[in-house]
Amino acid sequence: MDSQNADEYLVEQIRSGDESAWRQLIERYEGRLTAYARMRTASLADAEDLVQESFVGFLQSLRHYDSRRTLETYLFTILRYKLCDQLRKRKIVPLNPPADADDWWDQIVPGTTETPSEIAADVESRTAFEVSLAELLRRLIHEMRDRNAFDDLQVIELVFFKGMRNLDVGKLLDIDQKAVAGIKFRAIRRLQKFLDEREEPAKLTDAEADVTVARVWREHRLTCLKRSTLGSFLLGILEDPWRGYTLFHLDVVSCPMCLANVEDLRIEEEADDSGRSRDSIFASSVGFLSRISAP
Repeated sequence: MDSQNADEYLVEQIRSGDESAWRQLIERYEGRLTAYARMRTASLADAEDLVQESFVGFLQSLRHYDSRRTLETYLFTILRYKLCDQLRKRKIVPLNPPADADDWWDQIVPGTTETPSEIAADVESRTAFEVSLAELLRRLIHEMRDRNAFDDLQVIELVFFKGMRNLDVGKLLDIDQKAVAGIKFRAIRRLQKFLDEREEPAKLTDAEADVTVARVWREHRLTCLKRSTLGSFLLGILEDPWRGYTLFHLDVVSCPMCLANVEDLRIEEEADDSGRSRDSIFASSVGFLSRISAP
């Protein structure tokens, strides 16, 4: 059973009130979530509290969980909002603040004046298109990987995932700005071709390419690496071009969730001393199972 199917099975068992499945889910994700929170909080206790709140939040929102997004992405999203909420309440800035204002991941989520019904209507209207767009972007990314076009992938990841300007990408990768623009143009043209093949074709404007594609890329973590790949990288057995791309994704893109996974894997190699934390999370949250499984 692959990771996605295993997660779906766990979620279904949890919906029925299965305490064993809930404990398995905590054991599966507690480490990487704690590593992510620990890099952004002042103490381990704060990080563990946030992770505990996130697992409770997951149970409370389980009826709204959309399996078209991975369980890991969903849990990380809950944790990020919990972290932002804590920073707002305490009126403090996060550890390791972004180097510039365009660093999207660690920005505090802005407030909104929309009503819940307006937000729901907006989400419903754009969800189908964005899910489809995510699948088409995966297709584009897989094509690049299959033909070992990792240089091109690095360019479009910096443009879309990081939201960098062509000029800055060129300077960072030491290539001509026109070459960056050409790679971006070909990627968008290829993506538009995929959109034209849909039953309901849609045009992708320049503004959507810079905004919608970027948001979908980030929310769906389209270039995040599998834990097996990260594990091979840590063991030193990952070969090029994947080794070079993994270094780029971790060191240049600085993907926060992949970095958290790497830290979690390193901790697992050294010792498994997180049992008490997992027991605490389970004990504090298991009572919510009866609420979600009740008719």
